Amino acid sequence: MLVSTPRLVIAGLAGDSGKTLLAIGLARALRARGLGVAPFKKGPDYIDAGWLGAAAGRPGRNLDTYLMSPEALGEAFARAGAAEVAVVEGNRGLYDGLDAAGSHSTAELAKRLAAPVVLVVDVTKTTRTVAALVRGCAVLDPEVRLAGVVLNRVATARQEQVIRDAIASTGGPPVLGAIPRLEGDPLPGRHLGLVTAIEHPDREQALARAAEVVERHVEVGALLDLAGTALAVSFPDREAAEGGSQVKVAVLRDEAFSFYYPENLEALESGGAELAFATPLLGDGLPEADALYMGGGFPEVHAEKLTQNRGLGRDLREAVSAGLPVYAECGGLMYLARELVVEDRAYPMAGVLDLVIEHTSRPAGHGYVCAEVERPNPYFDPGMVLRGHEFHYSRVVAGEARAHTTLRLSRGAGTGERRDGISVGRVWASYLHLHALGTPAWASAVLRQARVHREERLGTAAS
Repeated sequence: MLVSTPRLVIAGLAGDSGKTLLAIGLARALRARGLGVAPFKKGPDYIDAGWLGAAAGRPGRNLDTYLMSPEALGEAFARAGAAEVAVVEGNRGLYDGLDAAGSHSTAELAKRLAAPVVLVVDVTKTTRTVAALVRGCAVLDPEVRLAGVVLNRVATARQEQVIRDAIASTGGPPVLGAIPRLEGDPLPGRHLGLVTAIEHPDREQALARAAEVVERHVEVGALLDLAGTALAVSFPDREAAEGGSQVKVAVLRDEAFSFYYPENLEALESGGAELAFATPLLGDGLPEADALYMGGGFPEVHAEKLTQNRGLGRDLREAVSAGLPVYAECGGLMYLARELVVEDRAYPMAGVLDLVIEHTSRPAGHGYVCAEVERPNPYFDPGMVLRGHEFHYSRVVAGEARAHTTLRLSRGAGTGERRDGISVGRVWASYLHLHALGTPAWASAVLRQARVHREERLGTAAS
């Protein structure tokens, strides 16, 4: 597979350097110029990908060399389709990865994409040292093409000029922008990162402001020209998945459950699923379906409203008793519990699983996960190794979680004691997030269980 889409990687020296502001501002600015922009986020993050998608007006997708094989990575990037430019936002620092060698870092992704890199540098209380940092990034790995620098949080015109002169005098790449310290943050954050795009009360205003900042302080035309210098890149071809008989899969999706990779939903659809979306925060009940997929999100923020929707919990308990397959990740796991405790207040949840989950003030699990399937369950064969990620400010504090876990983690926290993957009947619930391109068996398993349940339902109705 040969991909020739013009592309650019926006990297930083660390988290909170300003990558997201530049990436979403650039995506929206290019879109305003009439260009089709394919937005990507390096790593498994849902929130930044959601903002990038909102800025570009098309789904924000993830690229991750840990979660995805080279074939899957190529397929993910090829979904840029007919876009005229791809904007890829990195994560953490340019060379930060799983180990001292920088495995699975933004730099490694940039090399795999043969993409030029623009480095965003927070210049707070510094001048010539910026040149040293840029120089170090430029020479650490000669295969990484550091093609430009954007300064962020610049205090004065004098500081900007000193930094520009220092970078130029040390042979650094061109400075293509200087963003001043901004009054107020257009992208406010909370415990998992930014407030999600779906929840932000003034999303369009925030995107417009980000685009205005980038248009005013960054050489957008020069960045576009840089993207055009990326050479065509080849990826191994990947076999297409086979479809099957039609089934209906319900999906809970609103501000409380918004963490879904586009490819996961697409994999279900391409495998024969009709998706039926429900919005629990608006009082929706459970749609009639052959299976239910519950993604992550922020049930802890919306716990009171979820508690008030007693109909959904009742529907879900009845459907599970009748054999409904349920696949739940993180926020979905929290909703399936008997109680969710937030700031010492207990909120009744769906009560499908005998668990009490407590929201925590610090991350209980954060990062990549490697899990081996140890026990039989409806979705994954024993012996399979699953690669995913977790990011949760909650933990299981009561119930019988360990007795029903199917996964042993060599990396990650899970539900505790290096275990995860609670399996009861046809219900699967875990803190583990999987990407459909990285784990093709996931969609096949959900659809297989949906077809079994559909045959049971139709057989019961016929009799």
